[in-house]
Amino acid sequence: MGARENILNRIRAAQGRRGPASDAERALVREHLAARPAGPRPPQDWEPVARFRERCLSLASTVDEVASPAEAPAAIARYLRENNLPLAAVVWPALASLDWAVAGIDAQSRAAGGDDLVGITGCFCAIAETGTLMMLAGPETPAAASLLPETHVAIVSQSRVVRDMEAAWALMRAERGAPPRAVNFISGPSRTADIEQTVTLGAHGPYRVHIVLTP
Repeated sequence: MGARENILNRIRAAQGRRGPASDAERALVREHLAARPAGPRPPQDWEPVARFRERCLSLASTVDEVASPAEAPAAIARYLRENNLPLAAVVWPALASLDWAVAGIDAQSRAAGGDDLVGITGCFCAIAETGTLMMLAGPETPAAASLLPETHVAIVSQSRVVRDMEAAWALMRAERGAPPRAVNFISGPSRTADIEQTVTLGAHGPYRVHIVLTP
């Protein structure tokens, strides 16, 4: 008998059960997994968008807000100029239809490379409780645009801000059925404290994360 079987048998013995699981037991497990019951959660007595903004700022992200998605390129260009960053970026194909040229941004809809300094993306949804972006990789939403450049700018619709991680996964199952090959969660700039317990930004990804909220 292998280690896995030993562990499972010990668990069953502790539960007062003997022998292999019956068909009825397996059916109960399948029903439980299909139902996906929610576990305990802390109080959520806050408004999701306000909480998302607050958590983003606490994680060293910056936040801007525009009245419509069409205004996002101009707002992003302003942010890049104010921070002395290049007005050139790789952009998700899903966002290529926005008028980047009018805003003065040389936006290239292609895979990000090691020399790209700015990446502009959307997100599948945003998680208010933790200030986190949920990213689903795909042809129109390549993961590299949010991981390789030093500066990551994300356009986030307020209508896609959900309360917590459980709600994010529920939305993904409702709209996509099954997750894609890669699901990434981004909570502020990349950071590590591996060296002398000193927090360093940009160790494994972007130095900066800038959020542009749209309706």
